[in-house]
Amino acid sequence: MTTTPPTPLSRIEAYYDTAPRAGGARAEDFGPLTLFVREGPGWPYYARPALGSTGATAADVTRVMERQRELGVPQAFEWVAETSPWLRAAAEEAGLRVHEHPLMVLERSAPAGPPHPGVRLIGPDDAALPAAVAVPLLAFADPGTAVGAAGPAELAAAMEQPLAADRRNAVSADLASGRTALAVAVDDGAVLASGQYIPVGDTAEVVGVATLPAARRRGLALGVTGALVADALARGARTVFLSAGDEAVARVYARAGFRAVATALIAEPADEA
Repeated sequence: MTTTPPTPLSRIEAYYDTAPRAGGARAEDFGPLTLFVREGPGWPYYARPALGSTGATAADVTRVMERQRELGVPQAFEWVAETSPWLRAAAEEAGLRVHEHPLMVLERSAPAGPPHPGVRLIGPDDAALPAAVAVPLLAFADPGTAVGAAGPAELAAAMEQPLAADRRNAVSADLASGRTALAVAVDDGAVLASGQYIPVGDTAEVVGVATLPAARRRGLALGVTGALVADALARGARTVFLSAGDEAVARVYARAGFRAVATALIAEPADEA
């Protein structure tokens, strides 16, 4: 009997189902959908199609949303359009707004760029960790690639937020256990960009790459991504992937050797979009 060799998309689909479980999340079964609930501090997880499911209705989506509301977690769904094309209509019928993001996979044949002199990987006790965790809070509040206003003063304030402290503790624990790796770009002692990758088996997802808005357009995100990719490959990753915020961000990742292979979809209530 022959078996079909795994493709990048099949590896990614398996990763999306496995990574939350490996990170300590509880999986709740809703038939064609699975809700992952984080146990402890850190970024909240999402609901997604159950592995191998082939269809869901608006009623299925609504049941999961009611459970998310009951738990006090974001009413968020994530999936790959090409793998589960049937979920979009059900999500929209249930009142959710769907956002599209380029899903990109590293071309293993792509030449590695030169390491950025200000970029390094850090550990759980590194003094740069508080700023590294806080940078995305500012960057994702001002998305895109244009230079923004938030700089060192805003970063110092963000580091004092309770949310930053919770995420710092979670990331520190994940770094100590090997569940994640984190890189920072530092200039004159200041953390200006950061990013992580999360390995599960031979697949790794690059996540949370962010640059302090005032420090954009300096190649820092590219340097952070390159360092993460190099470390993931050195640790045995065969598939390295990410979701870009938009087409402009995707062009940056293309310079790091990634190519778009599909569309990642995120659904959430319209008033939270």
